[in-house]
Amino acid sequence: MKRVAIKIAYLGRGYSGSQYQPGLRTVVGDIYSDLESITREKDRKWFDLKVASRTDAGVNALDNVIVFNTEFDDTFALLEALNGVSERIFYKSVTEVDKEFNPRFADLRKYTYNLSSEGVDLERVRECIKLFAGEHNFVRFCKSYDYNRDTLLNLHISVSEGGEFITLIFCSKYFLWNIIRRVVSAIEAVGKGVRSLDDVKNALDGRDINFGIARPDALTLTEVQYKDVKFVSSAGRQYSRHLKEKKIINALDREFFSRL
Repeated sequence: MKRVAIKIAYLGRGYSGSQYQPGLRTVVGDIYSDLESITREKDRKWFDLKVASRTDAGVNALDNVIVFNTEFDDTFALLEALNGVSERIFYKSVTEVDKEFNPRFADLRKYTYNLSSEGVDLERVRECIKLFAGEHNFVRFCKSYDYNRDTLLNLHISVSEGGEFITLIFCSKYFLWNIIRRVVSAIEAVGKGVRSLDDVKNALDGRDINFGIARPDALTLTEVQYKDVKFVSSAGRQYSRHLKEKKIINALDREFFSRL
């Protein structure tokens, strides 16, 4: 038996989040099903599956990380087998890790949010982002569950504009529950002139101001970094087949909607 870490990607649409929930389709639930399809092991506790970053319902990932036990000696054969049975998850790259490795303790996490540029003033967006620079208490920008955690966070945000979207890039060692979608909602409100910069300043100072929460499907986990862990990519036949099929479906969807 060995322990492996694998980078995975998935569209969040149709998932009730990443964490296992009985009776609901989740990312972890699909991973368990994939593992059970390629092994005789049916006791889910045996895999000791862990996930680097939890994602809410509808949120995407290009670079989440899972860790689990396996009897596969050949890690590339493991990736091929998983991609061969998977319907919605892409198993991208792999490395062996020791039993103490916990994917939750990443050195850096990066997310992107594609905010519709319609009616949004980019300069006001940039001014709002400056308010979040440095260390702040984000108690007004996270779900109440996280109030038991340290809500003091150094959040780095950058922005780029490209056509119909303003892309916001968020970097931090860790994130609080809903923090990005709540910060984006505040940025959008300022960009549209619905809220003022002073409203954001007051919220960061602890005043009880609710900016709402932005849609989940525009948010993507794009990178999870570990200083001393090197993943080896696999462009195997099953991965390529899986990716090609999804791209065809996506192209057909675009063609359909362009004709409406």
